[in-house]
Amino acid sequence: MRQAIARDNIVDAAFQLLDEAGMEGVTLRKVACSLGIRAPSLYWHFKSKQALVDAMADAMIVDVARHIPEGQPWRQTLLQIAREFRVAFKARRDGARVYAGTFIATENVLRVGEASIAALTAAGAPACFAATTAMDLVYYTMGFVIEEQSWPGDGSMEALGEAFMALAEQRFPHCWQAREVWRQVDFDTRFEQGVGLMLDGIEQRLARNS
Repeated sequence: MRQAIARDNIVDAAFQLLDEAGMEGVTLRKVACSLGIRAPSLYWHFKSKQALVDAMADAMIVDVARHIPEGQPWRQTLLQIAREFRVAFKARRDGARVYAGTFIATENVLRVGEASIAALTAAGAPACFAATTAMDLVYYTMGFVIEEQSWPGDGSMEALGEAFMALAEQRFPHCWQAREVWRQVDFDTRFEQGVGLMLDGIEQRLARNS
């Protein structure tokens, strides 16, 4: 008798397909084929592709907010969580797209939320504000990485850059003044700047509420 396929093995197989073919390449049929079984066998664990994607999303964040130093200031805690989310998303092809649109209640999700909310409430934020702020931080990181992972690495953006420069120089002086931003694509710097702006805003709100 063939041994039943474990849930974790199915998720691992789905991740392998994701890395090979991207989000569109992950289907229950293809996952089943990669495991040498029929698709109906997967339904014991996952009733739909969305259920499988939910499990993949949960698995991706298993290490996020796992180790928050005791007594760490709220700003450093939120920055740590944002950075760890980015690392988790980038670890898989289309990782941020996998996470987008998933709504799950798991130990991993609640652990991350608890860490963010605890850091903010300890700094004087109301619980509801802390919760929505924690979600906003994830939304920013997720959207950023979706764009980051969509950036083509085949040099095709060079022609677009040339067209941008020509048009900016002719008709859009402020874009022309900022042209170095378009010439040098530094996702690390842009991510840190965006998170920093969010944290600055949170800090101002905390100061007003104190």
